[in-house]
Amino acid sequence: MANGGKKRYFGIDPQTHQIVLGRWRIRLPHSPALRILIGSLLVVCGLLGFLPVLGFWMVPLGLLVLSHDIPAVRRARRKLAVWWARRRGTENSGK
Repeated sequence: MANGGKKRYFGIDPQTHQIVLGRWRIRLPHSPALRILIGSLLVVCGLLGFLPVLGFWMVPLGLLVLSHDIPAVRRARRKLAVWWARRRGTENSGK
């Protein structure tokens, strides 16, 4: 099943600084303080995922936003991506 030569990508696009989730693209604010605030709120609200409206899906999205500005979170995300790619058997996990 070829998908027309397009590879699916999940993460932050280094050229446009957008969050890419398959076909969806979400623009991030230019301000690092605002990105950190949004990422922190997503993580905190995601921990309350047992409540209506909020959900546990917010935690990984918040960590992805935080990984744009915080090197420790970026390293952890990258290690997870490399581990996942090795587990799946794909060669290039970064693209």
